[in-house]
Amino acid sequence: MCGFVAILGGNNQENKIHIDSMLDEIAHRGPDGRGTISFDENTNFGHIRLAILDIANGDQPMISECGRYLLVFNGEIYNFQAHRETLIDQGYKFKGYCDSEVLLALLIREGQACLSKLNGMFAFVFYDKVSGKWIAARDHFGIKPIYYYELRDGIAFASEIKALLKHPDIKNSLNKQALNDYLTFQFVLGDNTLFQGIKKIEPAHYLEGNIKTNQSIKIQNWWKMEYSIDYEHSESWFNKKLLFLVEDSIRLQTISDYPIGTYLSGGIDSSLVSSLTSKNLDKKIKSFHGKFQESIDYDESRYASKVANFSNINLLETIPSSNQFIEKLPLIIKALDEPVAGPGVFPQFMVSQLASKHVKVVLGGQGGDELFGGYARYLVAYFEQALKGSIEETQEEGKHLVNLSSIIQNLPLLNGYQPLMRKFWSNGLFEDMNKRYFHLISRINKFDNPLQNDFSNQLEDKEQFNRFNNIFESSNTSSYINKMTAFDLKTLLPGLLHIEDRVSMHYGIESRVPLLDYRIAELVATIPPPLKFQGGKTKAILKSCSKDFLPEEIINRKDKMGFPVPLCHWIKENYFKDFICDILLSQNSLQRGIFKQSYIRSLVDTKNSPGSRELWGAICLELWFKEFIDV
Repeated sequence: MCGFVAILGGNNQENKIHIDSMLDEIAHRGPDGRGTISFDENTNFGHIRLAILDIANGDQPMISECGRYLLVFNGEIYNFQAHRETLIDQGYKFKGYCDSEVLLALLIREGQACLSKLNGMFAFVFYDKVSGKWIAARDHFGIKPIYYYELRDGIAFASEIKALLKHPDIKNSLNKQALNDYLTFQFVLGDNTLFQGIKKIEPAHYLEGNIKTNQSIKIQNWWKMEYSIDYEHSESWFNKKLLFLVEDSIRLQTISDYPIGTYLSGGIDSSLVSSLTSKNLDKKIKSFHGKFQESIDYDESRYASKVANFSNINLLETIPSSNQFIEKLPLIIKALDEPVAGPGVFPQFMVSQLASKHVKVVLGGQGGDELFGGYARYLVAYFEQALKGSIEETQEEGKHLVNLSSIIQNLPLLNGYQPLMRKFWSNGLFEDMNKRYFHLISRINKFDNPLQNDFSNQLEDKEQFNRFNNIFESSNTSSYINKMTAFDLKTLLPGLLHIEDRVSMHYGIESRVPLLDYRIAELVATIPPPLKFQGGKTKAILKSCSKDFLPEEIINRKDKMGFPVPLCHWIKENYFKDFICDILLSQNSLQRGIFKQSYIRSLVDTKNSPGSRELWGAICLELWFKEFIDV
């Protein structure tokens, strides 16, 4: 786990200086080593290392024995040992025992074709100085970040946007199309970022180019989910196969030269990962949990404790406070590079700080909701689908249909989601799947639009829907649940992994997400939707295979919270309200031209505030403008 920067093309002497200043911006990603190199007259590379494996031999930038090839790499290749043994059998000699050296050897031998052989989280730039060809790639789900900017005479790469902004030719200009996406979805579609001209390599994509021939940059998808439904196997077979893959993923991801811990929220995903990690390591591990004292509505520690007792885990807790929120918020905004979806990033930040005092590697449950259908909005969508089918006597999905009678018993899961349902059903009821899901995930209520009219009139809503629809309809499936989860895997999940990466790397720890093993994803894509989403039962197949490893109360929970933050409680305190007012009611904020002033003022109204998520969205966006755009 590390960070890197690279400049290919341009003035080599100037770029030497730029590389150092860019690398300074991401020094937090690698406390264990730093290296820079001008590899030839065309390229400069820099790397910051967080050493997890083969501490003595894994320094980067890594150059091949022949001196022709160079690699800068961030992440972990979990199946590197198998590839290492194969390469040794073929006569390859390694200096050490790290995955970086194996990845370099594979790229030399196979180029981008080796990507399909990798199981891991990774982002890298690989360069051949003889041919001038380079390849930059990102892992299946976007666990590890990589950004780029096309310069006048080359291209620059970095693990974080703030590093690119240190290059004098890269300006911190707002991308209004991306801002429209963020305001609508609280993530940005496609390869855009909130910064004009700065792009991200999308998950499971690679870029390639040649700085000697000036060929156009090629962008290619190297992996995608295939939803070929398997009706041959039984539920029992899928349970056993899924459990085997989850256990094997955890086995691979518990390889480390340092102690390993887990994040444990008390939900099914982190609980299963924690339980199986403890089982695999065959020792008492440390797990890390965050809670708030303001109300039981912000405290899941009773569930985390049940899992810890059941699985012989040492549970360590942190209790973030409103004072810490005020203290840490500027650090969080700078760490993130871009505004993010919800206030849960704050307690995640604090839990990572706690974990960094005890371990260097932490496993978490990220990805379970998107893979296995865990979000309440999927149930909302199918409730409407069942109503539509019952009224119109239609079956849009054929064998995939969830009917009204089967979904009734699971509707108590929606208690607390009435505002979401009210907004969703006020707009586009019974339309086609794509329009219904667009309305379901949109954060903008057209009947109570918080945006200023002049700003709204600049937004290209039809163009945005077309970009949304290209992603929603890109998967080879007619199943509504598969369309929804496939969309979220490509859009929402990378945004959540962005948070996971930043909060862990800020404290110099490596966060691993074993449920996001591509083999697990490929299996889940073949499971018949009636098994995966039984009558609207969220995460049905995952819960079924977890019953021997978790308390029944955890498996049958109907009140999973998702790390809510008591902002609306805190704002009743004068000192906290003053802090928020200083941000949102400042002259810059009120004249920003995005939100209606009446909406901004309503956010700090202790009696009529729309809610914590809306309050966070405005705070996060305004502080992001101050940190990155107004400077």
